[in-house]
Parts: sequence; C-alpha cells; structure tokens
Amino acid sequence: MRSVRTAAVGGIIASLAALLQACGPGQPPAPPPPEVPVIDLTPRTAPIVREWVGATFGAADVQVRARVTGVVEQMHFTEGSLVKEGALLYSIDANELDQRVAAARAELAEAETRLAKAEADLARYRPLAAMDAVSQRDLEEAVANEGAARGAVDAARAGLSVAQINRGYAEVRAPIAGYIGLSEARVGDLVGPASKSLLNTISRIDPIRVRFGISEREYLNFARQSGTPRTTELPQTPPLELILADGTVHPYPGRVLTIQRQVEATTGSLTIEAEFPNPTLLIRPGQFGRVRAEVEEREGAILVPQRAVRELQGQYQALVLAADDTVEVRGITVGPRIGSDWLVESGLKAGDRLVLAGTQRLRGGMKVVPKPAGAPPAGTPADGAAGP
Repeated sequence: MRSVRTAAVGGIIASLAALLQACGPGQPPAPPPPEVPVIDLTPRTAPIVREWVGATFGAADVQVRARVTGVVEQMHFTEGSLVKEGALLYSIDANELDQRVAAARAELAEAETRLAKAEADLARYRPLAAMDAVSQRDLEEAVANEGAARGAVDAARAGLSVAQINRGYAEVRAPIAGYIGLSEARVGDLVGPASKSLLNTISRIDPIRVRFGISEREYLNFARQSGTPRTTELPQTPPLELILADGTVHPYPGRVLTIQRQVEATTGSLTIEAEFPNPTLLIRPGQFGRVRAEVEEREGAILVPQRAVRELQGQYQALVLAADDTVEVRGITVGPRIGSDWLVESGLKAGDRLVLAGTQRLRGGMKVVPKPAGAPPAGTPADGAAGP
C-alpha cells in the first residue's frame, strides 16, 4: 500500500516538472552584429611638421661687473627698464682712484724734469766732445742719461693713462642698449674685480633667440635631404614658428642662426639656435616655447584619426575589417601627429577599411555591420523624410 502511494506521488512530481518546463521561457535569440562606422583609407600628400621645446635668451646677454674696487655710491637706472648704450648705471667711490691719478701726474712731472736736465747736459756735451774738451766716455754717459730719462717719461705717461682709465671705471656704464635686470649690488656694497661680484645683466631682445635640441635621427634625416654643407654657409632650412606658453603663435617667422658642432653624448641631441624678430619686445629671456617647422612633404601618406588608434602597453593598434566583415586587430607604427590625425608608418595600407569608433568593445574575429562614417544609423529617417 505504501509503495503504491510513493509511486503515485513520484508520478505527480514528474508531471509538474514536465509542465513547468513546457511553460517556461525559451532561449533568448543571439544579438545582431553591431554596427560600426568605417572609412576607406586613401593615400594623400601630407606636410610633416615637427615641434621642439626651446628656451629664449637675448641676442646679447651682457654681464655688468665692477672693474675697480670700491663702494657703490649711487644707482642711476630703474631696474627692469630699457637703458641706452653708454648710459651711467653705477657710481663707485673714486677717492682712492683720484689720489692715484694725482700721484701719477706727479711722477710724470718729475720724469719730465729729469728729461729736461738730461737733454740740457747732452746739448752741452756734444760741442765740447767735438772740440775734445770732454772725453768720449762723458758724451756717451750723457746720451745714456738722456735716453733713460726719456724712457722714464714714457713710463710715467703710461702710468697716468692707466690711472685715468681706472678712474673712469668708477662710473659703470651700459655696454649695450637693452633691458637691464634686477641689481645684484646695492648702494653701500663693496664691489671689485677681485670679488667677481656681478652687478647686473643687460639683454638685447630684438631679435630674440631660442635654443632647442633635435634628435640625432632628425639630424641625420635632415642632413641627407639637404646635403652636408661644405662651406661656411648654413644649409637652407624651412622658416620656423614659435609657439608661446599660452598657445599663441609668434607673428614673426624665425630662422636657424647657428648649429652646434657636435651631438651631446648624454642626450643624443644636437643644439640649434634660432632667431626671431621681436619688435614689440613681448618675449623676454628665460621663457619656454615650442619651435615648429615643416620638415618635409610626404607623398602617399596614410593618415588616420587619433580616435581610431588604441594604445596598449606602449604598442599602437587599429581595427580593420576583413572581406567577410570580421574585425582584424592590426599592430601599427605611428609617426608624428598632423592636426587630429596620426601618420601611420607601417601596419595599414591604402584600401583598408578602418573602424573609427567603438574600438574598445570590439575584439578580433567579431562579426560587425560596417557603416560608412557620417551615414545615419539604422532606423533614422533620411533628410526630408518623415519619422515613423
């Protein structure tokens, strides 16, 4: 009896399970392949533009130093202003220098007195020697005394000239015209050549110079294109642009002025100095900027939008579509940026269908539906058509 009940309960449970399975939902259908925007790659001519970070400095940065020892008595300029060439900048106490000038004048006067006596003695001995009234030795001694006295006068005059020059150094004047900086010495400071104390620096900033470095590879490429110069003249270089710290472009193009003779072994770069007109005096020494130049014009270049390139651990990849509309992951080598595009050195070719968007969610081998870039998505009415 018990076994009959057990069998009946088991049959009911089995029936309920079969009924529930029959009434349950079925397996969901597979999602359709995603739509992705694509473009056909076509080669074109592209200007290759390079940028280098540089620092500005004056066309002439002259340090002003004291050439005599003394105490600064007065400053005759406004710090940070424009000064003219020859303008008086500093006055140094000249009392000791004045005394040296006076002593040099006294020595010259004494030497000239001795010379006058020596000349008078020689003039008296010559006729006497001709009459044999004095010995030849006395005449020779008079000639020697006159020559020594004349040499002493020349030395005294040179000493006076040096003393006067040093006296002039007590007035420190601007060696060039330009902007003068903040003074390193103040009134009351002891300055002099022995202490090597810097008084100030004057910069001529029109034109302004920019120093930057190019890589050894860039140098070799440029040298092969322009040819190694065999004369003292620099090779022809493209005009340069200077991009300032705020992103604006300096309105005056520049030119290469000098090229360092050797490549720096520590950095592998070659230092270049360029010159830019600066009539408005906007650019000051010590600013940073980017020097830009078009180094070449490449034919048949492959350019792809930056958003279509993804980077993974320093490697660049792009997604292209095979003939059966499956995704293929390509490793590519990128060159310089041109606007919002990458110049692709290798990995892509003309005619490839490049995926523009959604690259992060796509994987190799996935089936997709290509859509020309810029076309409306599926279900969107065309221009002028009414919506559903």
